[in-house]
Amino acid sequence: MFTDFDFLTTREKIVILLKYTDSPLTAKEIKERLGIESEKLVYEHLLHIAKSLKRKDMKLIVYLPKCRRCGYTFNLEKPKKPSKCPRCKSEDIEPPKFLVRGRDRK
Repeated sequence: MFTDFDFLTTREKIVILLKYTDSPLTAKEIKERLGIESEKLVYEHLLHIAKSLKRKDMKLIVYLPKCRRCGYTFNLEKPKKPSKCPRCKSEDIEPPKFLVRGRDRK
């Protein structure tokens, strides 16, 4: 997708992708679109992106993961896909999704 942007770092590519996408993307979708090795690596990049965006008047919006079986919503300190629901023990978890948007000024 971003073949003309080879001069950008992986994190810069992720930010551009998430800034200009219409709908939130999962780590798997980011990995596939940008050719990143693993979802784990995407999550590591997202953690650093969230920190650096604070200085750029933008923010990483995280749609929290949710259990598809019982509806439990996970509260995450850092981006990752939970492996199991603490309530019903199901492994059918909707992964977190991400967007980058500008901060609303008040």
